[in-house]
Amino acid sequence: MVDVLLDAALDTLKLLPFLFITYLVLEFIEEKAEQGSLKLVRQSGFWGPIAGSALGMIPQCGFSASASSLFAQRLISAGTLIAVFLSTSDEMLPILISSSVKPLVILEILGVKLIAGIAAGLIADKLFRLCRHEGERVDLHELCEEENCGCEERGIFVSALHHTLQIAMFVLVINLVLGLVIHFVGEETLSGLILNKPVIGPVISGLVGLIPNCAASIIITELYLSGAMTAGSMIAGLLTASGVGMLVLFRINRRAMADNVKILGYVLVSGITVGILLDAFGVAF
Repeated sequence: MVDVLLDAALDTLKLLPFLFITYLVLEFIEEKAEQGSLKLVRQSGFWGPIAGSALGMIPQCGFSASASSLFAQRLISAGTLIAVFLSTSDEMLPILISSSVKPLVILEILGVKLIAGIAAGLIADKLFRLCRHEGERVDLHELCEEENCGCEERGIFVSALHHTLQIAMFVLVINLVLGLVIHFVGEETLSGLILNKPVIGPVISGLVGLIPNCAASIIITELYLSGAMTAGSMIAGLLTASGVGMLVLFRINRRAMADNVKILGYVLVSGITVGILLDAFGVAF
């Protein structure tokens, strides 16, 4: 038990400087790009899903929440919102970078999310005929404080430090749990768990991804890196993991709850479908 605790603590400590540097860079990008990104998505029209999926890959704090607000006001289409949800990386990218995953592998994962977001978004705009009712107009920063999604303005250094410590705590807990599982059941048993099974793995991972919290993407990414799930299962979970975006949608678009349910179901089915197809074709990263 002592060895498991020490290994989990040391593995987490090793990530701290890389996590902080990564978040510092991402916070700088967010500060420069978020408003321009929202304007571009809003003005994209038919090409909204393409713009939404491309910009959603950039880990801009609160971007999925902002997209939910724009959709509630009917300033963007359902397909554009879905594209943002599917491509949003949440905490995946910082974890992969700080874990020294090869850049080509990271680009491949982002590429799959980009293509899935564009395809699903364009199809959704053809399928969905949502009501024209406008949702509530809200102050996004006030909403973020209420939902504790971490997108309040505090300066890039403080925000990066806050994110680093917050994610490090999640990683420590996950490393500890994984260490205990490996200690008691063994690595072979871990690799044979249900998340490594065809179909059922992507389904479970996709459902986990819907948890409106950064923990979902952290758990999924760490499990994949430890060999506990297939590439398809990982992608399924990361596609459905839109951070607090889905939560904000249900919070501010309450007068069109049927639309919210349709979007949630579509995102879930899209993520699971892509995951199953990747496993069926033997795709690995």
